[in-house]
Amino acid sequence: MATPITARSFHEDATTSDWRVVADGACAVFRTGSFGDGVRLAQAIAAAVDDAGPHQPDLDLQAGTVTVRLITVIDEYQGLTDRDLDLARRISAVAREQGAGADVSLVQTVQITMDALVSADVMRFWAAVLGYERRADSPDEDLVDPRWRGPGIWFQDMDAPRPQRNRLHIDVWVPPELAEARVAAALAAGGTMVRDKGPTYWTLADAEGNEVDVATVTGRD
Repeated sequence: MATPITARSFHEDATTSDWRVVADGACAVFRTGSFGDGVRLAQAIAAAVDDAGPHQPDLDLQAGTVTVRLITVIDEYQGLTDRDLDLARRISAVAREQGAGADVSLVQTVQITMDALVSADVMRFWAAVLGYERRADSPDEDLVDPRWRGPGIWFQDMDAPRPQRNRLHIDVWVPPELAEARVAAALAAGGTMVRDKGPTYWTLADAEGNEVDVATVTGRD
């Protein structure tokens, strides 16, 4: 059985420099010279992890890049395990053989956070309208796309209505070393700082008060 590991222990391994943990999983983006090169890299990755059984990486092939995401999803747990660490090592080795370098500036995961007075009353609606499912290890808080294409939704209970504040905001997870630059760019584009909890997260608002958290895994272990 796979053994859960923390984001810190994943990054402390010397072989994971290509990867960044964002939200619950690890992600790497490898630059390729052409779409054909990307196809060949994807095929090489598939061959290298063929013995992983149901624990397969999620690959996104585009012109110029191959994005790989690793996460363990079982009934009682969703997150990183030692199997993901092993797959990360194998995949990075394959990418080096193919001449595909990793670009951590392209790593990102988007999560939607919804404030609700009674989460149970609204989760059913959002699950139905989006075709999402309750996350197995946190069914009262999280909805996930069973196809792993759309962003996850986390429901956060409020104590009382807050009509002055937009009740829907976006969480954008980025590598820790890119977070402050992302925050600065948003502020320069007309945003305002609502809450500075860096380096774990920063809450920003647009001109109309719609909020977004720029989040990292720093300080969460």
